[in-house]
Amino acid sequence: MITSQLMQPQSIIVVGASNNTHKPGGAILRNLIQGGYKGELRAVNPKETEVQGIRSFASVADIPDTDLAILAISAALCPDAVEILAAQKQTRAFIILSAGFGEETHEGALLEDRILEIVNKYGASLIGPNCIGVLNTWHHSVFTQPIPNLNPKGVDLISSSGATAVFIMESAMVKGLQFNSVWSVGNAKQIGVEDVLQYLDETFDAEKDSRIKLIYIESIKDPDRLLLHASSLIGKGCRIAAIKAGSSESGSRAASSHTGAIASPDSAVEALFRKAGIVRCYSREELTTVGCVFTLPELKGKNFAIVTHAGGPGVMLTDALSKGGLNVPKLEGPMVDELKSKLLPGASVANPIDVLATGTPQHLEIAIDYCENKFENIDAIMAIFGTPGLVTMFEMYDMLHQKMLHCKKPVFPVLPSIHTAGKEVEEFLQKGHVNFADEVTLGTALSRIMNVPKPAANKAELYGVNVPAIRRIIDSIPSDGYIEPHYVQALLRAAGISIVDEFVSNQKQEVLGFARRCGFPVVVKVVGPVHKSDVGGVALNVKSEEHLALEFDRMMNIPDAKAVMVQPMLKGTELFIGAKYEEKFGHVVLCGLGGIFVEVLKDVSSGLAPLSYEEAYSMIHSLRAYKIIQGTRGQKGVNEDKFAEIIVRLSTLLRFATEIKEMDINPLLATEKNVVAVDARIRIEKGNLG
Repeated sequence: MITSQLMQPQSIIVVGASNNTHKPGGAILRNLIQGGYKGELRAVNPKETEVQGIRSFASVADIPDTDLAILAISAALCPDAVEILAAQKQTRAFIILSAGFGEETHEGALLEDRILEIVNKYGASLIGPNCIGVLNTWHHSVFTQPIPNLNPKGVDLISSSGATAVFIMESAMVKGLQFNSVWSVGNAKQIGVEDVLQYLDETFDAEKDSRIKLIYIESIKDPDRLLLHASSLIGKGCRIAAIKAGSSESGSRAASSHTGAIASPDSAVEALFRKAGIVRCYSREELTTVGCVFTLPELKGKNFAIVTHAGGPGVMLTDALSKGGLNVPKLEGPMVDELKSKLLPGASVANPIDVLATGTPQHLEIAIDYCENKFENIDAIMAIFGTPGLVTMFEMYDMLHQKMLHCKKPVFPVLPSIHTAGKEVEEFLQKGHVNFADEVTLGTALSRIMNVPKPAANKAELYGVNVPAIRRIIDSIPSDGYIEPHYVQALLRAAGISIVDEFVSNQKQEVLGFARRCGFPVVVKVVGPVHKSDVGGVALNVKSEEHLALEFDRMMNIPDAKAVMVQPMLKGTELFIGAKYEEKFGHVVLCGLGGIFVEVLKDVSSGLAPLSYEEAYSMIHSLRAYKIIQGTRGQKGVNEDKFAEIIVRLSTLLRFATEIKEMDINPLLATEKNVVAVDARIRIEKGNLG
């Protein structure tokens, strides 16, 4: 619950206020005063009548009614103070800075529970405990430094960690990135990251509010709510980037399938962010760089021109952009020759455009003008300009400032000399610009932004999927665990997924009869052991009845063998689709190259079921092996439309069969005409529907 008293309090009390600004109660009072808070500011300190020039009361029982209370006292004293303030002083917003609650001990958790019960009873907001506070244009209720430049169009930062929020602000301020608000939710006993995002969504004003949201989150407690409000904000024109900490976490259960071997809780996070349209970052520098990119006009294409006076950074930026699937196209033709004639002798114009270290602001202007007006295959311009310390850069950066104001194409300033040309860079930033001091970090950030799909609708594609049949089959399965092959086949057929003809039996003559009908060569597989290939339970290209009879006898002697499966031998590119149920998130669907490559290369994309066709194509295109799927070096590509269709159909199957906890189809054999499921495993748990 986020109240108006939290956002725009008319009065604030700092409980535990101090004259010592090295203590949280002193530092937060200083920040409120220096931030120009215009409401009634009060303090509680039993030893003082005045703290930092602000009237001080001996106890919370003595103060007038107050909108917002900031507590910087020991954890044990907080519940009683909250009760008095809420019940007697009409306080409807609390920020508790104190630590020593549920993050440390069971006793601390009980204190937290009592505080939550009180604030909920009185309809009050609670930020924290164990946080640095809340910072916005109305009040600076944080005890930390630095305080960034605040601007209603600046960034809204939401952070699980107070210290991380401070470090993100430090990283952003060096780049010139401004803020509208900073939320440190700490233990998030009442208000967590999802709650703040919901508030920003439900109160969003397109005319007045910031369109940039940066998030640092340690635990996603409510994925559905995060997805709903993030995608809603993005649909309203906002841009969101986030770090999810703890991405190396892996399940403790030993993997029993290809999917289990590669899926993790982090796969679910990746899938959630993709579905919402959130740009995922992995460091503070990446996050704030992406935030800076969001302040510039939105990119309309992937072709970049690099204008520089230093060859090396231009090459490194070219490499970073290319690695991320973006382009630095070669410039050629009469217009390029014309540009070269207007630059210094020795200048290079092929792209990067190197105007040389002796290039003037006018040469920078000419190069940018050609990229803006005469090179149609350029979508954005990178300007890399530092100084070796021989000259000042005021004129050069002022020219860049003018170009950024008037160019329709985005211009990215890369000004690396933040020490040698510190004054010049500072003046440039004061004009409202951002700076990307490191060209490779910029290239990485751009690739992350450009490769994120738009938010997807969270609804199942039902066409061609027989939902009643899926439910009948699931309900008829007698027990949990990996299900029999005929159930697997029936489920895939009900979902409209093409499967190879197969026959399962523990009778040799029946197996031989099927092989005669479908024709040799055939594939033979043992039924029973989970990892068939590990126990020698797969034989390919069996060309005769005699060979098949020998393989049948051999496989039936494998421990745990129940029967033998026979399929016609098909050829094609091996693909993989898998899925795993993750608590709270639902089913994570994975796709990639199949066979042994899925576990060896781990080149997979993830999506959150149910999936749209647009999401399925995005998953396929994001694979490093996508060129193989397209066709390369004379080899024909595969039917990408069929691959996407199967991904979508599988996600719909999972939507209506939540009992499926793990499955993979590996391999799918794909040709330019068709994609067919050859082998599949499904594990169900009926006792726990998630």
